[in-house]
Amino acid sequence: MNLDLPLNEYTYIAFDTETSGAYPVGYDIVEFGAVKYFKGEEVDRLQFLLKPRELMSDFIIGIHGITNLMVADAPLMNDKIHQIHEFFKGSIVMAHHAPFDLGFLSIDFEKAGLTLPPEPALCTSLLSRKWIHGVENHKLQTLIKHLNIDGGQAHRAYDDAKACLYVGLECFKKMGEEATLAQAIKSQGKQLWWRDYSMQANDSNLKTMIESIHTKKDLDLVYDGGSAKGETRRVSPIGIVRNPDGDYLMALCQRENTNKRYYLSRIKDVGIVY
Repeated sequence: MNLDLPLNEYTYIAFDTETSGAYPVGYDIVEFGAVKYFKGEEVDRLQFLLKPRELMSDFIIGIHGITNLMVADAPLMNDKIHQIHEFFKGSIVMAHHAPFDLGFLSIDFEKAGLTLPPEPALCTSLLSRKWIHGVENHKLQTLIKHLNIDGGQAHRAYDDAKACLYVGLECFKKMGEEATLAQAIKSQGKQLWWRDYSMQANDSNLKTMIESIHTKKDLDLVYDGGSAKGETRRVSPIGIVRNPDGDYLMALCQRENTNKRYYLSRIKDVGIVY
């Protein structure tokens, strides 16, 4: 794909996901919202609720306000994933904290046997750190207030997606009319490609971790780090995060009774506890 065209030559899709928990593999998307934008106009949109595999906790419901009753009769992601995949074709996606959303959606694409989009992604959280100054933080709701954007209802997928779009467009404006997509990607400091969020690796340890999450079984894990370096420790896996700063397994360490990150590059061996 040619990344050297001016920014206004591309079609953009700003999207957002609300989820049943914080970590991919272990949790599901419960709401998807997206807005498609080309040459100054919103040309299409998608929004729907989705039914997760398991009931959501009160804590999660308190974040986005989507209740278990609201999604009880909603379609499954498998019923909508082909529509999302078709909607994304040929577009540059952007999301606020994009690795989170890319991580969840990539899993659903692969579950459905769909290829991951070949286009790069933009993160408006990263872009705003470079281009929007004078704010106390770069949370989406803070940027909405700073830029006087109509943010709609916070933590609802379509409203957050549209707000994300306008944050991205503000960053584009500050880059100037001649700025290219390659320059925008460089300015966010990290390259974000869908392929980096794939869970279909030929890594036997990764496959074992995914299986343990799906079957809700503990793992015996040998980790090259921490206070028990090289020792076998038992953990209860929660989810797997693909991250530009290092992929990791989130799990409850039974020895310390606390949730911890175990970076995949430092996991030497794993085995499911039957």
